[in-house]
Amino acid sequence: MSNSNLPNYLEYKGKYKGLLGWIFSTDHKRIGLLYLYSVMTFFIVGALLGLLMKFELIAPGKTIMEAKSYNAIFTLHGITMIFLIVIPGIPAILGNFFLPIMIGAKDVFYPKLNLISWWLYILGAVVALSSQFMHGASPDTGWTFYAPYSFRTQSNVLPALIGAFILGFSSILTGINFIVTMHRLRAPGMKWLKMPLFPWSLYGTAWIQVLATPIIGITLLMVVAERVLNIGFFDPALGGDPVLYQHLFWIYSHPAVYIMILPSMGVISEVIPTFARKEIFGYNAVVISTLLIAFVGYFVWGHHMFTAGMSETSLFAFSFLTFLVAIPSAIKTFNWLATLYKGSIILKTPMYWAVSFLFIFMIGGLSGMVLGSLAANVHLHDTAFVVAHFHFIVFGGVGFGFFAGIHYWFPKIFGRMYDASWADTGWLIFFIGFLTLYAPMFYLGITGMPRRYYDYVPEFHPANIISSFGAFIMIAGLAIIIINLIRSAKKGPKAEESPWGGKTLEWTVSSPPIVENFEEIPEIK
Repeated sequence: MSNSNLPNYLEYKGKYKGLLGWIFSTDHKRIGLLYLYSVMTFFIVGALLGLLMKFELIAPGKTIMEAKSYNAIFTLHGITMIFLIVIPGIPAILGNFFLPIMIGAKDVFYPKLNLISWWLYILGAVVALSSQFMHGASPDTGWTFYAPYSFRTQSNVLPALIGAFILGFSSILTGINFIVTMHRLRAPGMKWLKMPLFPWSLYGTAWIQVLATPIIGITLLMVVAERVLNIGFFDPALGGDPVLYQHLFWIYSHPAVYIMILPSMGVISEVIPTFARKEIFGYNAVVISTLLIAFVGYFVWGHHMFTAGMSETSLFAFSFLTFLVAIPSAIKTFNWLATLYKGSIILKTPMYWAVSFLFIFMIGGLSGMVLGSLAANVHLHDTAFVVAHFHFIVFGGVGFGFFAGIHYWFPKIFGRMYDASWADTGWLIFFIGFLTLYAPMFYLGITGMPRRYYDYVPEFHPANIISSFGAFIMIAGLAIIIINLIRSAKKGPKAEESPWGGKTLEWTVSSPPIVENFEEIPEIK
């Protein structure tokens, strides 16, 4: 019996109908789509907030808002982008949808827990964003909630802290689910070293989610206790240590960078071999480098604090570890390039995103090495250079990886093809806009412009004009991409089961997949 004659997950009604049929569904594919719609909504909001910030910075002095409003928008932009988009993004959307299919399972191991994780995500988002609409000032601490300001400011920081804490629980539940699913539900014959590389990247990410996220949860609760009970964990007036907060925050937040980037690397490891018509070069090396990034990433948090007043021994140790963690990332990059070497390369939209990811990621990685150097860091710390590096890694790495993945698996998710010419146009405009927006910030940082500032001296004006202009270009590209995908999901031509010629299990099922993915669990030989 052909899969194409079976009902797919989009047509399946289950116990409930309409909206309830979605928000109470335990089907991993529907939960993946719930995350997709939620994350993309927040992404549009976060991108528009970023555009407002660049509009303000287009010229010295006040342009469209006061300093107080700028600080509030800056904080909301950071909270939205970090906690609501880049941390949950690829694992919650593409991971939820494709992990069970790629390992030959009918669903994740804990379907109800999977649904609860989405509910917690929405609850955390509502609580965090409610801080903007409550009586009093909007939070103005930045997404890092740095002490002691975070418990001394009179703005509505408390809901944002509690919302971030709830979002952490959502992340932990997703990580637990993925780990158990990969340990218990792999298809017969799928040994660990036969598993596709995207599930491997989710495996490394899941361990970081489970082990590192509780640290930030406890830390945020400590800040809540500071505000409500005046306990004195971080308040110097009560015998606390604000630097302790930085340690606790970055012990989570630097591994969180790998929660963001590892799944993106997994996507690239699927796209490049498919469009190069080759197997990945050095499969075992890519797997080991994934686990090494996840492991070594726990020990490099101190490079965020080189100017905070650490001992000389700590400075040297954290600088060394920062350079060390670049090695497994470099291994991945060399393996991707070796896969492309002498490949029968087919240039389609997902491949454009994957190749531009390599370019963006290498710039972000090399600029990270500059910040890992003690002497250079003293000069560049808290400048626009750090903003550029951060966005090349986090927004560039995660964003380009996500768009590579969504264009790669779009035919499988919706059973329809998108308009390739509009998709390619959107990619090109977005790519040009991204470089125009963030590349000038490297120059601004080297010449001394501080980050997070509402205003600046006239000597920084020319580069800020270019950067702000780039934001408008990038938003235009983003609009083309999103409109094209939304329209194609409804009206695009029907897709084949494997339009790109992919070899992993998801390309052997119908487009879109049936409710339980497979008529029979496949056996890997």
